[in-house]
Amino acid sequence: MIARIWHGRTKAEDFERYTEFLKERAIPDYAGTDGFVKLIFLRRIEGDVGHFLLITFWESIDAIKSFAGEDYEKAKYYPEDKDFLLEFEEKVTHYEVFAEKE
Repeated sequence: MIARIWHGRTKAEDFERYTEFLKERAIPDYAGTDGFVKLIFLRRIEGDVGHFLLITFWESIDAIKSFAGEDYEKAKYYPEDKDFLLEFEEKVTHYEVFAEKE
């Protein structure tokens, strides 16, 4: 299993609106992709900035490519992200999951 990690930042005043956008637009998009396993969305406010950390789990690199394209290390953005994000980080990071315990 492969973990894909993305980070984004918004203004604090856009924090709740961006959260709702992610629930309505991004999560269904991820979940509808073959090879998607699960995701964890984390968020926090630091001063006047909202931070979002997304960890998605995939069956394989090929599954990630079916979601993100051949250049699978490039971050995927939605057109609506321009209304919220303070910057567009170019790359995401990937890790092989070698253990998991609940």
